[in-house]
Amino acid sequence: LQQHLPKIFREIALEYSKRVRLVAREIIRGISESLGLEKDYIDETLNLENGLQLIAANLYPPCPRPELAMGLPPHSDHGLLTLLIQNQIGGLQVQHKGKWVNIDPIPNSFLANIGDHIEILSNGKYKSVLHRAVVNNRDVRISIAVPHGPALDAIVSPASKLVENVGNPPAYGAMKYKEYLELQQGTMLNGKSCLERIRNGD
Repeated sequence: LQQHLPKIFREIALEYSKRVRLVAREIIRGISESLGLEKDYIDETLNLENGLQLIAANLYPPCPRPELAMGLPPHSDHGLLTLLIQNQIGGLQVQHKGKWVNIDPIPNSFLANIGDHIEILSNGKYKSVLHRAVVNNRDVRISIAVPHGPALDAIVSPASKLVENVGNPPAYGAMKYKEYLELQQGTMLNGKSCLERIRNGD
């Protein structure tokens, strides 16, 4: 497929991917420090130098009956962090305290979504974001999402420093990132169903 894409598109996509990856890794370093871990703990433990990065471009055309359709069903993202850009047409919603809240696009900015594997590594201190996309009957919505994950062979589990004491046992089991992806790809998008399957004590 790649050889059929215009050369200029390939070059721009590659440059964009490299720069977004730098931003994501810097945010992940900040998350690592906020957890009381070394700045590069997540980066090194999960081998982000060889981490998985995807680009998902989404086009949502106007829908004549938006009340009967869903752009993207409720789900959380795999991986560590998704950076999203979008045109100025609303449609992204996140769940907050059991209610769906519209996220209005801010021009020239990224929206950062915490993924399931930050929730696992932080032992639930950070929560992955349950979100969905809704359609409208007036405007075309475009979004470009770039999820960033560990290396495929990295085993993700709660950081040992966060589960050292008896009162804070690991809330999630360890799983290879590739196996988590296979689990998620084998099921329909359905909230946090994959994350719930590796939660301890359930």
